[in-house]
Amino acid sequence: MNPSVQSCSGPRHTRREWLHVGGLGALGLTLPSVLAHTTETLPIATKSGFGRAKSCILLFLAGGPPQHETFDPKPDAPSEVRDLFRSIPTSVPGTHFCETLPHSARIAHRLSVIRSMTTEIDAHSTSGAFMLTGYEPASKAENVPPGPQDWPSIASVIGALKPSTRSPMSSVVLPEILANDGNIIWPGQDGGFMGSAWHPLVMRCDPTRLPMNIEGLTHLVDVPEVRLDDRRNLLHQMDAHFAAGIGSGSVASWDQTHRKAFDLLHATASRRAFDLEREPITVRASYGLHKFGQSALLARRLIESGTRLVQINWPREGKAEVAGSPLWDTHASNASRVRDVLCPQFDRTFATLIEDLSDRGLLDETLVIAMGEFGRSPKINAVGGRDHWGSCFSLAMAGAGIPGGSIIGASDRVGGFPISRPIRPRDFAATIFHLLGVSPSAEYIDPLGRPRPVTDGGSPIRELVGS
Repeated sequence: MNPSVQSCSGPRHTRREWLHVGGLGALGLTLPSVLAHTTETLPIATKSGFGRAKSCILLFLAGGPPQHETFDPKPDAPSEVRDLFRSIPTSVPGTHFCETLPHSARIAHRLSVIRSMTTEIDAHSTSGAFMLTGYEPASKAENVPPGPQDWPSIASVIGALKPSTRSPMSSVVLPEILANDGNIIWPGQDGGFMGSAWHPLVMRCDPTRLPMNIEGLTHLVDVPEVRLDDRRNLLHQMDAHFAAGIGSGSVASWDQTHRKAFDLLHATASRRAFDLEREPITVRASYGLHKFGQSALLARRLIESGTRLVQINWPREGKAEVAGSPLWDTHASNASRVRDVLCPQFDRTFATLIEDLSDRGLLDETLVIAMGEFGRSPKINAVGGRDHWGSCFSLAMAGAGIPGGSIIGASDRVGGFPISRPIRPRDFAATIFHLLGVSPSAEYIDPLGRPRPVTDGGSPIRELVGS
């Protein structure tokens, strides 16, 4: 580690304190409240490599999708395991998916499927933190709240260490944050011990309602463009006042935040990414006219405008959800939930996204991932559901030059445990970093000046990145 690398420690100031200092509430912007975390890029202690992916879209199927009803069907298993569904052939000879995924089966030649993913954690929040950070959590209990000592999420690391060169938005999470029932937020979704400067930009939105209204990303109604330009000039005039009056790094960071706020409000390509009404209705419909589908379309548009990583969290359906089975958490009525709601939405959106990226010449440089925090139990329970299962589950990837039509690892005859090539989250995280051009052996410097490894000893999956 270079001993000259500076830490980011120092006095921290709240936005309210700065409003008292400079009176910048008159600037007419709400964006700094959501961009304040993107103002610092901390130094890396070792040189990162360069990957094939310029961007990444992560589809997070919150709740835990069942491996049996998606990418790892078990047609020869007992009825209490296979349930009601058949397996169907895919575009890859010898490879079968569940019949609930006909569109994904048609593009299987573009996919790499891992059937031996394992966290060995059966709790949503902590298994989710493991998958989203690559670091095994100290506690494996459910409803562990996020804390200041959490490891940064993959989205945070990519946003901080590989910031976009074309957009003020490097790492984006939409349309909502991950939380258990009762709005209990999961750990592992933000910058953790690296602080708010590393948080990804969370966009709470409903892209089915046009024009979109995203909290913090619109001009105040009483601030027209001319007045906004005037206030930008005012900000530049106040730069000198801040520099002369207060010498802390926090002032410079906060100052940069407001400049980035103006940059985003004036960045035509970034602003237009949210104008989904510019898309032909046929394209919007092909993605699915629901919150998940339109979020995926928004992700494609954000990637086109220069965003490095977009994470789409499966949205809650509210009162429409079956009691006891929110999201993909199908403790009850698993068959009807996956047949009628979950798989039809995911399948069509996932396949459309892959093909749309390919048609636009973007798939070779965009990594697409579909995953959840864990899988579901092999045996159907007494109320027709499947329960939490972190021992073995599946995920799918495409793009960024990874080999299509491949299956990595295998589960046993009931889909309960890996029987070959078990993959842990640390290696999965290392693979993502490698493909996006961050060396898994890299280190960054935490706010106390300590070197921290990007991965928990993980190595890229050789079947995906080569030897």
